[in-house]
Amino acid sequence: MGRVFGFLSVIIVLGAGMYIYSHQAQSSSAALGAKSPKAAINITGVRTDLLTIAQAERGYFALEGKYASLDELISSHALSVARQRPPYSYEVETSGSSFRIVATRTTADDGSGTPAELSVDENMQFQSSQ
Repeated sequence: MGRVFGFLSVIIVLGAGMYIYSHQAQSSSAALGAKSPKAAINITGVRTDLLTIAQAERGYFALEGKYASLDELISSHALSVARQRPPYSYEVETSGSSFRIVATRTTADDGSGTPAELSVDENMQFQSSQ
């Protein structure tokens, strides 16, 4: 009788753990603006790429005194990030004292809840638009 009770306890605890895990995965996806874990992974990768490009812009500005286009960052070896992470492509907008890096979704909305556009500026502030 004791073994059966112990086995049932383990099953109940595992079930509760799986429920909490799945609920946590769904809520973390929703926090990123995505409706699925795959979309959340894509958005996280895009945000990481945007931060990497922004840090390269800051480094380039410190050395050259100006902000650079994405092509200039790549050709000067200040950056090794690809120009895109499907379904997003990257673009750098610069002015004399600021920059904005934009990731634009290149495909139609597939219902995953991913934003149409993510961007980061020289203050490392993220913006998104549907």
